[in-house]
Amino acid sequence: MTGNIEVLLVEDNAADVRLIKEGMTVVRSKCRLSVVSDGEEALDFLRRKGKHLEAPRPSLMLLDLNLPRKDGLEVLQEMKADPSLKRIPVMILTSSSSTRDVNSAYDLGANSYLKKAGALDEIYDLMRSIEHYWLQLSALPTN
Repeated sequence: MTGNIEVLLVEDNAADVRLIKEGMTVVRSKCRLSVVSDGEEALDFLRRKGKHLEAPRPSLMLLDLNLPRKDGLEVLQEMKADPSLKRIPVMILTSSSSTRDVNSAYDLGANSYLKKAGALDEIYDLMRSIEHYWLQLSALPTN
C-alpha cells in the first residue's frame, strides 16, 4: 500500500494516546491518526453519527479493550456484525494478557492482538512494525 492511511485509535488513557502519537511522529508514519476515547464514540465515528458526520473512513483501527461506556470487545462485535464496517482491520492494543480476552478478540474477528508496550523504545518499535506491516506488506480492503 502506498500513501497515507487513516487510522482510528480507540483509547481512553491520555498518556497512551500521547505515546502512540509520539511514536508515530518519531517513525515518520504516513498514517493519519484520529482518536476517540470510548466505545460508544468509536461506533459513532465509524458510522459517522453526531459530531463525527465528516469522519474519515479508517483503513485500520487500534482498539483498546478496557474502555468506558462500551468495552472493546463489544465494539469489535458490533463492527464485525455490520456489513459496512466488518472489513476494517482491527488490531487490539491493550494491557490485558488474559487468555480469555485474547481468545474472545480473535473469536470476534480481531486481526491481531498486541499487548501495550511499556518502554518508549518498545512503543517506537511497535509503531515501526505497524507502519511496515500495514503500509508496506498488507493489502487493505477498499471502502
